[in-house]
Amino acid sequence: LTAALAAPATIKPGDVWPDNRGRHIQAHGGGILKVGDMFYWFGEDRSRDNERGLRYVACYSSTNLAQWTFRNQVLKLANPENFERGWVLERPKVFYNAKTKKFVMYMHIDGSRPGEGGGYQLARVGVAVCDTADGDYQYLKSFRPLGNESRDIGQFIDDDGAAYLISEDRPNGFHIYQLSDDYLNVAKDICLIRARLEGGAIVHYDGLYYCIGSALTGWDPNPNKYATAKSLAGPWSEFKGIAPPEANTYGAQSTMMLKISGTKTNCVIFMGDMWRPSTQWDSRYLWMPLEIGGGQLCLPAPRDWTLDIATGEAKIEQ
Repeated sequence: LTAALAAPATIKPGDVWPDNRGRHIQAHGGGILKVGDMFYWFGEDRSRDNERGLRYVACYSSTNLAQWTFRNQVLKLANPENFERGWVLERPKVFYNAKTKKFVMYMHIDGSRPGEGGGYQLARVGVAVCDTADGDYQYLKSFRPLGNESRDIGQFIDDDGAAYLISEDRPNGFHIYQLSDDYLNVAKDICLIRARLEGGAIVHYDGLYYCIGSALTGWDPNPNKYATAKSLAGPWSEFKGIAPPEANTYGAQSTMMLKISGTKTNCVIFMGDMWRPSTQWDSRYLWMPLEIGGGQLCLPAPRDWTLDIATGEAKIEQ
């Protein structure tokens, strides 16, 4: 680790976030995977110069979560299964399977098949695999988890290493699925939270599970909410706001909560997307350290902040 990369660098919520090439990071609806000391950020690549018929996922790496190096467009997917032309790939999340030594990417695949009419008819998860974090992923298949619709997805890796997929099932609510041993399928439904929420994110902090979700308002921001439980299986508390309701989550929508376990403290980062539907390549990111503990969770108003990865200490600039 060079001192420059290990030193705290400033995260500026809502700003253009340049990578090592000076280009705005394209990792929308994304997720973070830590491998050793390296963080990998995967997300939707909405670059304006992408080939129109393909769907792209980009990967970036960092040791301090502030300065990011572009690694690869790890997925450049042509229509994989005879979907109608307007099919979508959203919210890619990557897990590492220690048994198979494979990196496994889950994604929301939607659209329709020929003759079904337009819109979000598919409601499936897609799966792709790779031998390296930042290599070229191979698309395997899509399916509905245990037969259920699946729209927005989130990922959660518990402190014991168990891997879970969070999935929005429009007719029923919010599923927490445990992945199969090889991570290529969903093994069981740990919990169905009967709440009309998407953008699911979970963190385990100081003996409690915290779950964040966003109301179903399409691209428009809304007051994201959280609930707590002692076990992933529930029972879950009532959902409460993470910020003043009139702030509409400061224009962002949840995609992940990232826990940094430092030598002095643990920090939980709220990762949100500030969507710009008509200029998606210019969508921004709202990352902020959460005020969390004792069953309470609060998202502070966005300000520039720094994080010391080693100690886990976050400092919000006044």
